Amino acid sequence: MKISDVLRNKGTDVVTVTPDSTVGQLLALLAEHRIGAVVVSSGEGSVDGIVSERDVVRGIHRDGVAVLEGPVSAIMTAEVHTCGEHDEVRDLATQMTERRVRHVPVVREGKLVAIVSIGDVVAHRIRDLSAERDQLEAYITQ
Repeated sequence: MKISDVLRNKGTDVVTVTPDSTVGQLLALLAEHRIGAVVVSSGEGSVDGIVSERDVVRGIHRDGVAVLEGPVSAIMTAEVHTCGEHDEVRDLATQMTERRVRHVPVVREGKLVAIVSIGDVVAHRIRDLSAERDQLEAYITQ
């Protein structure tokens, strides 16, 4: 299965934040959209970084609550692992596990088009396994 199959069920809406947005603004976005990470983008589909709840926690631990007034760029991960729509879900799941990341931006020709979370990958796999089970049950009960 391809990443495009996951996106067909999930959709391609992506919440982004600019590098100069404050960490406090970031937290408001995370809470409003009930998500754990956003792509940092200076515009036009760029992927400048990614920032998650974990990054905020690390920033507060390191610098105290003053980090909330600082820019997202101070706590974001700048080296972002991305994937493409035609990549295999199985390969992405392996990479997410090995790299210990939960969110991966999806790009097309270097431009942001979506984001996939480990939850999206697991939900897709559960749907696949359920369909396989149904096929096996239908075959056995013929």
